[in-house]
Amino acid sequence: MIERQLWHPVVLAEEVAATPLPARLLGENLVLWRDEAARVHAWADRCPHRGAQLSLGRVVDCNGAKALECPYHGWRFEAGGRCTHVPALPGFVPPATHRAVAHEAVEAQGLVWVRLEPPAEAAAPSALPAFSAEDDARMRKISCGPYEVETSAPRLVENFLDMAHFGFVHEGWLGARQMAVIDDYRVEATPEGLRATGCKAWQPRSTVHSTAPAQVEYAYEVTAPYAAVLTKVPEAASVGGVDGYRESIALQICPVDPERSRVWFRFATSDFERDEASVRAFQDTIFLQDRPVLESQRPRALPLDLRAELHTVADKASSTYRRHLRMRGITFGVC
Repeated sequence: MIERQLWHPVVLAEEVAATPLPARLLGENLVLWRDEAARVHAWADRCPHRGAQLSLGRVVDCNGAKALECPYHGWRFEAGGRCTHVPALPGFVPPATHRAVAHEAVEAQGLVWVRLEPPAEAAAPSALPAFSAEDDARMRKISCGPYEVETSAPRLVENFLDMAHFGFVHEGWLGARQMAVIDDYRVEATPEGLRATGCKAWQPRSTVHSTAPAQVEYAYEVTAPYAAVLTKVPEAASVGGVDGYRESIALQICPVDPERSRVWFRFATSDFERDEASVRAFQDTIFLQDRPVLESQRPRALPLDLRAELHTVADKASSTYRRHLRMRGITFGVC
């Protein structure tokens, strides 16, 4: 399954602290913990001895290093996953085969990302989903979420790309019923997904900084099967006359199960003045408008056969996205 060879966000980095933390990815239970150097580790949440959940255990000191101790029989596992101590047999030296199942984990963009399997081929994707604004010192970064949603990760990406719902789901915020027309825009396929440019929407309140309705220019990019970025540039007059104001927002999805997801948004904004709470409150409002509609969709898995649902030219970004998932061989969260 190609999805196992991709990087996925699982938790906010700040959540992984002194105690083991359970998580779930692609239908599998994980445990996350930190060693003595504060490096994060992601393992299968199952002790190889008798199958107990390691996330019910604790992180302990063991010969000057940190180890994860199983709650059932106290077996201790070092950072690399190898068992180093069996309390029932103090003189026993566990062989190298006595080990927890360890996965790759990295911290980036405020999150812990996990890859369940290495790429099968050298040419396979190995980088995290791109978010160029993350390294731009002129942009302030704020994480919003997580949001738990009973739908598939591809349905969430498609909703993120969809402008035609603004005037109905986000009426008075990102759109208005009487201004629901979608002008033509450009879509091009990329190795990672797609890029859509020339997207425009009339919005009563395009951002938390808005002071007046405005025509807003959008650009979208699908950066991985379950990740996307949008950049919006509102008219200066609509954000208090701030010239050059822009926002870049990364959609970051953990595909928990085929029809259940955890979602974060990573904001990069050129405004350093407004408090983070108001930014998060704005995003909470917008996403909580989306959630009941997303959870109402049937099937919850995204159909990749373009004949399964109806399409118009206003939907060409989502049609391109579906074709890309089929071409990549994605099977998790689709039908």
